[in-house]
Amino acid sequence: MSASGRGGSPGETIVLHEAIWNSGVWPGRYLCIARKALQLALSEYRRAHVSEVSSLEAILATDVGSTTTKAILLERHTSGWRLAAREEAPTTVEAPHEDVTVGVRQAIARLERVTGRRILGAGEVVAPRRDGCGVDLYISTSSAGGGLQMVAAGLIRAYSAGSAERAALGAGAIVSRTLTINDAQLAAEAIDVIRRLRPDIVLLCGGIDHGNVAGIVSLAEYLAVADPQPRLGSGRLPVVFAGNPGARSEVDKLLGERFALYYADNVRPELATERLEPARGEVHRVFLNHVMSRAPGYDKLLNWSSRRLEPTPHAVGTMMRILARSRGRDLLGLDLGGATTDVFTVRGGRFERSVSANLGLSYSAGNVLQHAGLDAIRRWLPVRVSEEDVLDSIYNKMIRPTTLPETLIELALEHAMAREAIRLAVQHHQGIFPQPGRAGLAHGLRDLLNMAPPEPQLDVGMIIGSGGPLCHAPRRLQAALILLDAAAGPGATDLFVDSVFMLPHLGVLATTHPDIAQEVLERDCLVPLGTAFVARLPTLARPGQVLGQARLVPQGAGVGGDAPQVQEQTLRAGQILRMDLPMGSTARVEIFPQGRVDFGRGPGRLMARNVDGGTVGVLFDMRGRPHRFARGEDGRVSQVQAWLRSVGAYPGLDGDAGELGRGWGGAVSAGA
Repeated sequence: MSASGRGGSPGETIVLHEAIWNSGVWPGRYLCIARKALQLALSEYRRAHVSEVSSLEAILATDVGSTTTKAILLERHTSGWRLAAREEAPTTVEAPHEDVTVGVRQAIARLERVTGRRILGAGEVVAPRRDGCGVDLYISTSSAGGGLQMVAAGLIRAYSAGSAERAALGAGAIVSRTLTINDAQLAAEAIDVIRRLRPDIVLLCGGIDHGNVAGIVSLAEYLAVADPQPRLGSGRLPVVFAGNPGARSEVDKLLGERFALYYADNVRPELATERLEPARGEVHRVFLNHVMSRAPGYDKLLNWSSRRLEPTPHAVGTMMRILARSRGRDLLGLDLGGATTDVFTVRGGRFERSVSANLGLSYSAGNVLQHAGLDAIRRWLPVRVSEEDVLDSIYNKMIRPTTLPETLIELALEHAMAREAIRLAVQHHQGIFPQPGRAGLAHGLRDLLNMAPPEPQLDVGMIIGSGGPLCHAPRRLQAALILLDAAAGPGATDLFVDSVFMLPHLGVLATTHPDIAQEVLERDCLVPLGTAFVARLPTLARPGQVLGQARLVPQGAGVGGDAPQVQEQTLRAGQILRMDLPMGSTARVEIFPQGRVDFGRGPGRLMARNVDGGTVGVLFDMRGRPHRFARGEDGRVSQVQAWLRSVGAYPGLDGDAGELGRGWGGAVSAGA
């Protein structure tokens, strides 16, 4: 058995000591000595930290993904830190290379060719710089080989097992299976499942403090009989126990010799109290120190890196927390991939992450079709496309997952799939995490009674999209509409996309240099799309019914001949409108609703808010939530065409349906 211990940087250690000091637990006779020593240590650390930051001129960061390794170079200029270049290469964790550093070197070599800076020396990253070669700091994240894969286990799905799953997800894991003591299959079949899964870590939970021990012992016995082997390398499989402390001795007897056993505070000290951070932290530490080092080539990558490696989802979560804190807003982050969709939320200061491991737009396109249904996907298409053609296109994508859309119809279908994948992933996230302020006990009782969760309404002020379909959409407006349709609820929401997949790199940088990370985030990573105002409609609102008036008053409007002009629009039910507001400008939006229409401040109440410009501008969405589609194929197609035409989302949305269908057979261009 191994005892848990947490290492860290000098700064982390000093912060810990400062917290102990503030807690007031120091013996009285040591107070003066402790105060003086702490003040000296803090002063010395801060001076060293400032000196280190001021000496930095070039930072290299890599993200070793499942299929692609992405490298970025950050450089300091007189105007501040900027992205100098970004390059990528295939990840080489599997045969024939079986060494992640091969792909890392290939990506860095491309950076060298683009920037003219020598970074590699003798086939290794040179950090810190010496003899005119290298960078001052090298950091990296990784999700290669499938990232962190875990099994979570607890007594009851609604309580300890659910808490175990949420803790694992928050640590950046893909949860392969969640086991419970009352699972009907928890017998010989479950033992076989555990044995076949071969996770990286098992998180074992159960029982409140001074509570159930027998159930935990049963779970531990199943685990001991299954005796699963680690997915990577050899040695003992790590097990983190975060349940009733009173059961630790029994768990140690059953698992201590066969597994690498670690302990964390109980995730459910009381039935209605959930504390996930200690378990998340221990899972993260075990993964970094005892799992990641087993992957092929990671020992070399660890030696190159100036800091410890971070799991990619954990690094993205770090950046989400920093962004929410700096802007004082709750946020929703979406990472839409080919195989999975990650959802991040920061609500009321609480960070949450979930991963829908079977929802993506290439390898997992079939799962999106299965869970959403063909009709749900086809409803977003602005042209008549037969069911057979839609199915053929999706099946082709499953067979050739790396292909890109070649026609506007294929592009529209990919965007329709993106809407449904995100919608399903957000619903999954809401099913895992109760709304802030809602008692965990009530959430658990709902699960116990098999009651369906309420329709998810994420009340957040910001939505950040990442992933190929969002970042590489031919028009930024297309990405904005995907986020708006799939995830934005009633009220005002600021929309952003990650321009070049930099959030993982900046997240790991933020652990040591948060100011630099945030500076690059604002300048080169986040692309502001604009602000969307979504109406909650009265039940009996009719299409075309006047809902109110909207005014956009740019800063400085009416001052001088070249001053920006005030824009006004009548808002009607079933429509979506756009007003231009360029990046770098600000304006005040005023909405005067009629009747019981609610734009986020209550039925019939005036909405007035200052907004910043973006590549899209300001959107006014009066289609309601959930969206109200017209009946019949002809009516639906005309309706979707009108939505997209009104904001200029796609080219060629003119003429009759026949001409549109023929025109949309053409190739996708940069102006699509």
